[in-house]
Amino acid sequence: MIEEIIISGFGGQGVLSMGQTLSYGAALEGKEISWMPSYGPEMRGGAANCITIISDKKISSPIISSYDTAIILNQPSMDKFESKVKPGGLLIYDSTNILNKPTRTDIEIIAIPAADEANRLNFSKALNMVMLGGYLEKRPVVKIDSIIGALKKVLPERYHNLLPANRQALEAGQELVRKQLVVA
Repeated sequence: MIEEIIISGFGGQGVLSMGQTLSYGAALEGKEISWMPSYGPEMRGGAANCITIISDKKISSPIISSYDTAIILNQPSMDKFESKVKPGGLLIYDSTNILNKPTRTDIEIIAIPAADEANRLNFSKALNMVMLGGYLEKRPVVKIDSIIGALKKVLPERYHNLLPANRQALEAGQELVRKQLVVA
């Protein structure tokens, strides 16, 4: 198993932390990982993305140009990365922040109103966890418990009170995808 993922959006949306948390969760499960962030000097508000690779075998290179999955949080990222998803791959995006919907027919496309859902949960900073939960519903490369374990390691202890809210956001993302799959 190898899963090559690009996660992309604006700085401040939790793009890098989503990839890092996914990587740490996979490491807790004994998987091989690579996490390579990329962001502009302005960070918050500027372009940010990361390549996350999860595998049960050694990873030969973190440098890739096409992806099994793209997790997209804004329109510039959609414009840049939609064409880079491998045929048969997955493109999952925050439908509240995308004006021009993806048009490819050779990949699976899932829209999640992640920003709206995070606001509904009264935890707007959890947009990334809603998206991650939705992704893990489609591609269960890591268990939710491993993501929570990773958050325990990544978050300073003073933020551990947010772990239940993060779990709720992950589960909300899973549920949003489940509802789409039943309807579709």
